[in-house]
Amino acid sequence: MSTLIDPHGGAIRELFAGSERTEILKSESVNFPSITLTARQLCDLELLLCGGFSPLKGFLNQRDYNGVLEHMRLSCGTLWPMPITLDISEADMQRIDGHDHIALRDLTGVLLAILHVGDLWKPDQEEEAEKVFGTTSTEHPAVAYLMDRAGAYYLGGDLEGIRMPPHYDFLDLRHTPRQLREKFQSQGCSRVVAFQTRNPLHRAHKELTDRAAREVNAHLLIHPAVGMTKPGDIDHYTRVRSYKRLLEYYPKGQASLSLLPLAMRMGGPREALWHAIIRKNYGCTHLIVGRDHAGPGTMKDGTPFYGPYAAQELLRAHTKELEMEVVPFRWVVYVPASDAYKPIDEVAADEEVLNISGTRLRSMLSAGEEIPGWFSYPGVIEELQKTYPPRGQQGFAVFLTGLSGSGKSTIANALQARLLELLSCPVSLLDGDVVRTYLSKGLGFSKSDRSTNVQRIGYVASEIVKHRGVVICAPIAPYAEDRAVNRRRIEREGGYIEVFVDAPLEVCERRDVKGLYAKARAGMIKGFTGIDDPYEIPEIPEVVCRTDRETVEESAELVIRKLRASKFLI
Repeated sequence: MSTLIDPHGGAIRELFAGSERTEILKSESVNFPSITLTARQLCDLELLLCGGFSPLKGFLNQRDYNGVLEHMRLSCGTLWPMPITLDISEADMQRIDGHDHIALRDLTGVLLAILHVGDLWKPDQEEEAEKVFGTTSTEHPAVAYLMDRAGAYYLGGDLEGIRMPPHYDFLDLRHTPRQLREKFQSQGCSRVVAFQTRNPLHRAHKELTDRAAREVNAHLLIHPAVGMTKPGDIDHYTRVRSYKRLLEYYPKGQASLSLLPLAMRMGGPREALWHAIIRKNYGCTHLIVGRDHAGPGTMKDGTPFYGPYAAQELLRAHTKELEMEVVPFRWVVYVPASDAYKPIDEVAADEEVLNISGTRLRSMLSAGEEIPGWFSYPGVIEELQKTYPPRGQQGFAVFLTGLSGSGKSTIANALQARLLELLSCPVSLLDGDVVRTYLSKGLGFSKSDRSTNVQRIGYVASEIVKHRGVVICAPIAPYAEDRAVNRRRIEREGGYIEVFVDAPLEVCERRDVKGLYAKARAGMIKGFTGIDDPYEIPEIPEVVCRTDRETVEESAELVIRKLRASKFLI
């Protein structure tokens, strides 16, 4: 464990054991119970070990956790706004209870650190959500994580690091706080302004970062979060390639790019304060803080989670203690009349301004539309087009859902034949019965097992779509939430068309060659969809096939027409 102090940000604490101690810990670790870390925990561990979360010495004990929740301070009084906790399941809790040391490992079993157990407790996660994020709504991604994914117990204690979590991508852009401080010092950069981002950057971002760096006479550090960000964000591989291309448009030596393995919480004001502390540890003297910095946006009803300038206000209240300056983010817009970007508060009321939202940009990329030069740079757009090709070059999934006997499998087979006729690529078919035989063998028909089966289908389909393939899925999929999970997963990779195969229950019963409905009505089969277990009708499917009125060919043609209209078929 070592501490580094230099002019670039004060002290940082690295939590690695020395070489001799590391060998001792490795040999002793075979006698310690292990915990396999989640993706978010791996991000937290990396920043703990390298000093990015200085002054923390490990995952928070209960007293520090309570102080962070109540006052944004550790028990010693040091400012720290975000609880860094090791959440574990009840099974893990029972397995490790009574042990003084825990081995922390990644998914492949690699030993990363030893945790010296401090406190083990069961937190009130609803209280944590309210105090840290200001809401208990699971529309907030961090609250959804707390309520739906986090373990019920927290384990606190100091760490001795064995090695950093391994990375194999962009190694030249991954720096520890020590390395980045040394880099700034060698370049003579005494003032460094950091720009936090989780999105691709375009001309407007280049303009505002240029202005911010000039305003405070500082070197610019583009410091994107490449750990967990908001669900639905563009993957970090695409983003980093686009950032590298963007750097070509800055004057030489004016800007640097480094990757931050941060699992964002989208915590608004508290997160902005946290970002400032982290950037100070990395040797920065200033942080650009924008409107709704690190906020998750709005709820479904349009209500924002945080005030637009709440983050700036909280940071300003702590700049003296932080010894870190805030540079307000002044959004710039393109003014065609002057062929230039201007801060929005300097635009005259009668001046026309142009902008393209992220949603609109993705739509334009999918449609193969030309992206105007005033909006972005050719190199940046080129990288985005690799990930977001026109729809005719994307993979897609057709997901048929309906009661047993509604005609899903028949339509799926007809549709597969039609698509093979039209396309020069394989078309995979994931039929419910076939999947049960090969992919989900051993699963029963409880609600939980049926959800698992449907989501496995969605996962396999998403992998096919990711690789620009075409897949047809035909399970019953009775629950709306499972279908929504699959839609989100697959739409991240390409196209998704939901087809509701609508047939009256009595028609399905007449078609039932296996006699399953009769057995269900006789009580011989329990939890049968449509009899004693509900089928949740899709609210807004892209296609509805009414198989009591249509031929198989007509139903398949409805899907083909939708695929053409959506430009997945050219």
